[in-house]
Amino acid sequence: MEEDISVTSHTEGLNGLSHEHIPLEITNGCSNHKPVMNGVVKGCNGGLTNGNAPLGSLPISALKQNGLLQALTEGGNQSSLTAITEDSTPTPLISFNEALQYFQTTDLGDLLKNIQPTIRRTGLAAITHFLFGPPRLHKDLLEERDLVFAIAQCPVDNSQPVHMRVLQTIYKRLIGSRLDCPRFGPHWENIGFQGTDPATDLRGTGFLGLMHTLYFVMDPETLPLAKDIFRLSQHPTQNFPFSVMSINMTRIALQVLREEALTKECNRRQQVVGVLNEFYVATYLYVYQLWKSQQKTIADSGFVLRGKSDYILSNINRNSRNSIIFMIKHSYTVDK
Repeated sequence: MEEDISVTSHTEGLNGLSHEHIPLEITNGCSNHKPVMNGVVKGCNGGLTNGNAPLGSLPISALKQNGLLQALTEGGNQSSLTAITEDSTPTPLISFNEALQYFQTTDLGDLLKNIQPTIRRTGLAAITHFLFGPPRLHKDLLEERDLVFAIAQCPVDNSQPVHMRVLQTIYKRLIGSRLDCPRFGPHWENIGFQGTDPATDLRGTGFLGLMHTLYFVMDPETLPLAKDIFRLSQHPTQNFPFSVMSINMTRIALQVLREEALTKECNRRQQVVGVLNEFYVATYLYVYQLWKSQQKTIADSGFVLRGKSDYILSNINRNSRNSIIFMIKHSYTVDK
């Protein structure tokens, strides 16, 4: 749940931003993510799988015990659920706006009780933030902001068709398949989840982690970038777990929103969801450019993510009139 995000060493500056490092969930070493090469999944130790059962590769449990992977949450109970088979009638794709509308019309009252939309400050830190920090979010945007944090509290519900359609849409858009995939299985590792159930990777972001990925793969303007990043995540030596990395982008975006560093941009554009979506894309773009140009590997993930959060946070304050999101998007367009 999103309140699990911890701020380990919060130091407030005059610009209202904290200088702590946001917790990271990708560990050093080799990931259990398996690049797909010519239809065959290549294991981290060189072994091959057929996408269903491993052929000569280390089991995920062994990798975790060796410290090569860090599970984001405990696994869920799969025994009582019926998986969707590839012989089923294909589930229609779902757009980001349709999925968002579902949450806007659903009673999230219980989740809203537990959200923490801003950093709680007391004493001198509160006074400094009030005098020198970012402006307050406009009152007419508070409900939209709270909705974001409520979605970040929402777990995956296997009985909810919208939730299942989001999962199926993400898988199909990345893999290029028209058929549904089973709800559970090792095929989820092909798009960068750490195990057989994507829901177990969503600690700290809840369903918002999937919503951001859905936005990424369903928006025509960002889909080419999403495919480029996914392609790099399948690289023989530079591979990384695409979906787990995406969840880290969402986690950082949530923390930046909670720090109120996006408030000025939200007020200027009179929206929260759109600004947060684009900040998510900007962070992933930055990681992609750095990862690709500097030949980074999974062993560098901690350093890359720390550098990214520092870079994005510092640039928000320096670019009050022009959105940092559009600036980074423009650099991608020029590079292409």
